[in-house]
Amino acid sequence: MVSIDGLGDLWDKLFSAQPDPPPLLVLVTALVALVVVATRLPWRIARNVVTIAHEGGHALAALLTGRRLHGIRLHSDTSGLTLSAGRPTGPGMILTLLAGYVAPSLVGLAGAWLLGGNRITLLLWLTVALLLAMLVMIRNVYGVLSLLVTGGVVLAVSWYASAQTQAAFAWTSVWFLLLAGVRPVVELQRLRGRGRMPESDADQLARLTPFPALFWVAVFGLVNLAALAVGAMLLAGPILTDAGLTL
Repeated sequence: MVSIDGLGDLWDKLFSAQPDPPPLLVLVTALVALVVVATRLPWRIARNVVTIAHEGGHALAALLTGRRLHGIRLHSDTSGLTLSAGRPTGPGMILTLLAGYVAPSLVGLAGAWLLGGNRITLLLWLTVALLLAMLVMIRNVYGVLSLLVTGGVVLAVSWYASAQTQAAFAWTSVWFLLLAGVRPVVELQRLRGRGRMPESDADQLARLTPFPALFWVAVFGLVNLAALAVGAMLLAGPILTDAGLTL
């Protein structure tokens, strides 16, 4: 059995604040994340993480609005599919469709809020818990492997890595989500302009609401840019502190 002292130590480990990372680490991790988002091959690999967040957003919105979640599929081309049952129209369906493209940025914003309080361990362990919760809804082999690999990397870093390595990993990951949330929206509109995504989330929202698909693309973009701006301010806390400034 786990002792009370052991539980207390675990609680302290989860919720205690780590020291501020060096300002240089904040800048370097932001640059690394930007390079990953902006370059072809790293983006092609890392985009799997964006897909996990995107489909997770659909799934969570479906559950919160009372829809029945049937499963999630993640594909090697970084596309995904979340299947839910319920009314084909109405607020529940609208919110479920809306959640996908904004989920990576909103997850990044939540991560930036935790890092703003230096809750690095809590961020890493929450990430593992969310990936495990999502794993039970995955319905294909590639999706299972994607979540196991992603969760395994996060767990290994949280358990074995030094405090500075954990900080570098956490800041890079959150910067990546904040920056990466914007690129799929640009790609979406580019593909829509070529007529290659007639069943996109934005087009489905257009059929369910009085607003055109371009309006919903703009909503995705504005939400993600706002999350990036606020998240960047939170992540820049160590830089501002070093400069004698406060948010």
